[in-house]
Amino acid sequence: MISLAKMPAGESGAIRTVGGDGVFRRRLLDMGLTPNTIVLVRKKAPLGDPIEIFLRGYELTLRAEEAARIMVDEVIK
Repeated sequence: MISLAKMPAGESGAIRTVGGDGVFRRRLLDMGLTPNTIVLVRKKAPLGDPIEIFLRGYELTLRAEEAARIMVDEVIK
C-alpha cells in the first residue's frame, strides 16, 4: 500500500484506508473516498500540491496533506 499523495499521475488503484480524525475523516468519506473505491490520479501541480483525482464519475482536487492520509492498494494498470 502507498498513500494517494505518492501515486504518480496516470496511475490508479483501490482505496484501502482513509485516515484522519472526526470531522476531517467524515468529510473525506462524504466526498466518496471510501474503501474499495477505484481512484485515478489525473494530474499533480508542479510542486505536488494540489492533486486532481477521478473517482465515481467525477473529478476531485485534494491537498497533498489530505491525499497522504488515504492509503491505496497496489496500482492497477
